[in-house]
Amino acid sequence: MSVTRQILFALAFGIITGLVLNTCAGALPDGSVAWLDIHLLTPVGSIFLRLLQFVVVPMVFGALILSLTNHEHGAAVGRHAGRLLVGYLLTSAIALALGMLVAQWLSPGTGAVSLVSQAPLGRHADSLSQWLVGLVPNNPFTALGSGGLLQVIFAAALIGIAMRALPDDSAPLRRLIQSGYTVTLKVLEFVLKLAPYGVFALITSVIASQGLDLLLRLGMYVAGLTLALALMAVLYLLLLGITGARPLDFVKHFGQSLGFAFGTASSGATLPLALGNARSYGMSESLASFALPFGTALKRDGAAVLQGFNALFVAQLFNIDITTSLLITVFTTGLLVSFSTAGVPGAGLVAMTTVLGAAGLPLEGVAVVAGVDRFTDGLRTALNVMGNCANAALLERLDGRHAVTPDHEEAERSAV
Repeated sequence: MSVTRQILFALAFGIITGLVLNTCAGALPDGSVAWLDIHLLTPVGSIFLRLLQFVVVPMVFGALILSLTNHEHGAAVGRHAGRLLVGYLLTSAIALALGMLVAQWLSPGTGAVSLVSQAPLGRHADSLSQWLVGLVPNNPFTALGSGGLLQVIFAAALIGIAMRALPDDSAPLRRLIQSGYTVTLKVLEFVLKLAPYGVFALITSVIASQGLDLLLRLGMYVAGLTLALALMAVLYLLLLGITGARPLDFVKHFGQSLGFAFGTASSGATLPLALGNARSYGMSESLASFALPFGTALKRDGAAVLQGFNALFVAQLFNIDITTSLLITVFTTGLLVSFSTAGVPGAGLVAMTTVLGAAGLPLEGVAVVAGVDRFTDGLRTALNVMGNCANAALLERLDGRHAVTPDHEEAERSAV
């Protein structure tokens, strides 16, 4: 069985197991399900995520420096960054608008006032100025130690540009980084063998501990948010089809990453898999090694949908008039916040407080959706990963390069 199928099977089996544990909790000894979650499921899932995070930073750091110091591809990095940012802005704006339109159409906030006190409030997110300052690390070791991908990208860019300007003097350092990158890929190979077990533990823990009661009570909210996320995913498939970027092959090769993102709710942890899937899809190595880490740090379509949808949901919940000025504020703030949302579980709730505060909406709205956030977090993360990979594939196609499968590439070399 392929790793992709193993992960999907682990997801399905984990959901079923979690439902069984949650349903049978009353028939089991008191606290047994909680004990199983605290002492087995959560530790296994956390260890697996830590192993992936162990690999992500050296992989991104090495891949970016190697790309920048490659004289054949290094000059294209700046062009890629500019075009990716334009694509990110356009698609994130569409995602945000879709979330707002679906919320306005379905009005999921009507009649849910009784749930206001179901969960604690989230803390305030950092301001935009604090986020911008945080992009610059104190030193490269701080960036590597903190695990913040934007800081890692910033440090790698500075070092890579300096190494490119000193090709002879930096040659030994480049060989060292190349060796470390190769070793990191081998470590990743070992870690991915544990992927089905990690995904099973994570999703079982969520279902077993939270159950589906609150999910059913907020059924219209979950259904509306899921619909908005699905519409954005369909839009990406249409764009891939229009540009000839083989949407069916895209789903086939990146299905592993999308399933893994759903199970872990962490786009950062999914990055190593996405890089491997990009190679099997036929994406240029130089583009993938820059675009996917760059997008993992910035591109958050799921967060954009969430912020637009949640803001109008909260306005409906507290019977607040949805004026043009409120819509503009939500759209502008939500777009900025979507780029600063961390790629870790639960980050969307923290960012939500910034959007609600800017629009003058009650922060108590965070409490209403906090209980079901983990259920929808996986779907949002899957869209984040899909948007990141799709933007890279669209850029490659629009640049005039045809993505090819490894088998096709090998056949072309043999023909030559």
